[in-house]
Amino acid sequence: MNTPTDDIHSLAGEYVLGTLSPRQRREVEQRLSREPQLQAAVDAWEARLLPLTALAAPVTPPANLWARLERSLDNLNPGGTAPTRWWDSLAVWRGLAGAGLAATLVLGVNLAIRPAPSPSWLVVLVAPQDKAPGWVIQAANNKEIQLIPLGVAEVPADKALEFWTKADGWQGPVSLGLVKPGETLHVPLDKLPPLQPNQLFELTLEKPTGSPIGKPTGPIQFIGRAVKVI
Repeated sequence: MNTPTDDIHSLAGEYVLGTLSPRQRREVEQRLSREPQLQAAVDAWEARLLPLTALAAPVTPPANLWARLERSLDNLNPGGTAPTRWWDSLAVWRGLAGAGLAATLVLGVNLAIRPAPSPSWLVVLVAPQDKAPGWVIQAANNKEIQLIPLGVAEVPADKALEFWTKADGWQGPVSLGLVKPGETLHVPLDKLPPLQPNQLFELTLEKPTGSPIGKPTGPIQFIGRAVKVI
């Protein structure tokens, strides 16, 4: 029986991100050579997620942590053959760990499980203080974006979160509306220019009715830039 297309893309995404169990991973690897559709889905996920590895500057974690990870990889690869996929590289995951993107990418499998029309866009909004990811923005076209919470942000009773964006060449940031903590926001972009690489998005703390001057006035709570995901 053929595997539904959505299930193939879901499985491929989890394989690329390394969230499968060792048994499931071996089963996928055995299927790749005889299922071109599954191989194509794996290749597509690799191409879509690879640009995100450049979003965070590498950091140096405790030495004992990476020693444990290396031992785990050796146990998963007893034959001693070198990894051939970028997601098996410790250097890649060191970079992702710098801004908490590894956890965000795992969530991305569930957020973007169906293949989206090209181009698609992804933004990870992080807190400026500790770089902890708080929201994900995704867009499958130039008509609408989705602002998706990774948790419930704490907002004072007399304040509100306001959503902003600014691209190169714009005179200033444009408000995309108020945001309710913990709720997904759908924003039509029919009155804005097409999305651009490196376009800035942020959430600021404003009055309950929003900024009174049409520009951010409060502190930035979350911030990130757009990346085109192929």
